[in-house]
Amino acid sequence: MIKTIAVVNQKGGVGKTTTAVNLTAALQDLGVKVLLCDFDPQANASSGLGVDKRKTKYSVYDVVINGVPAKDAVVATPYGHVLPSSADLAGAAVELIGAEHRERQLEQALAPVKEDYDVVLIDCPPSLELLTLNALAAADAILVPVQCEYFALEGLSDLMATLRMVKRRINPRLEIFAVALTMYDGRTNFCAQVAQEVRRHFPGKVFTTVIPRNIRLAEAPSHGVPATVYDRSSRGAAAYRAMAEEFKEKL
Repeated sequence: MIKTIAVVNQKGGVGKTTTAVNLTAALQDLGVKVLLCDFDPQANASSGLGVDKRKTKYSVYDVVINGVPAKDAVVATPYGHVLPSSADLAGAAVELIGAEHRERQLEQALAPVKEDYDVVLIDCPPSLELLTLNALAAADAILVPVQCEYFALEGLSDLMATLRMVKRRINPRLEIFAVALTMYDGRTNFCAQVAQEVRRHFPGKVFTTVIPRNIRLAEAPSHGVPATVYDRSSRGAAAYRAMAEEFKEKL
């Protein structure tokens, strides 16, 4: 059974955090109980769901590094529960180097709380280093956002190589849950070609719904709410609600 899903792509700016935040909110609207674990030191997923990092007592850094129980750090929001991040997490990779089972710290930290949720989403940093390795060790599957632009497939081979390595050495249950096509511009033939190529590379794994380029998706984080709340009628919000329906069916 798929319970924990890492939202991962080592390329930045592909809509990874936007996807994690809006799927969390849209799934919550569908009655799916979601925990979003923000495992990116930039902490954008936390603020995107309205978590004020200055007012949180604990973060995922405290949970992974200092042994604080995850349930003590989880913040309830109207859009889903969040295990918030902080800038301190940037140093965690260095602190984990000497730890026993260093790649399994997040998995161990989430174990006591994950049964309280229907799904746990992990928003990963845009790199393939120790934090992301922890997320992949903790996950049952990955969700890969892919930007519909020229360099979309560049780097995916590295991600797939990392996936195979993690599956072989650390986490044999890891699989691809889905691929999400983001920043789609229907006015260009090129976007359609990229989408076709991605579907060819990942047969049966790509969501039918594509996420369009949409200004409301970019504006929503500055208001501390998901786009599905900021402007429910926007094309971006509608697309994430449709993708959440597909996501729920896949679960």
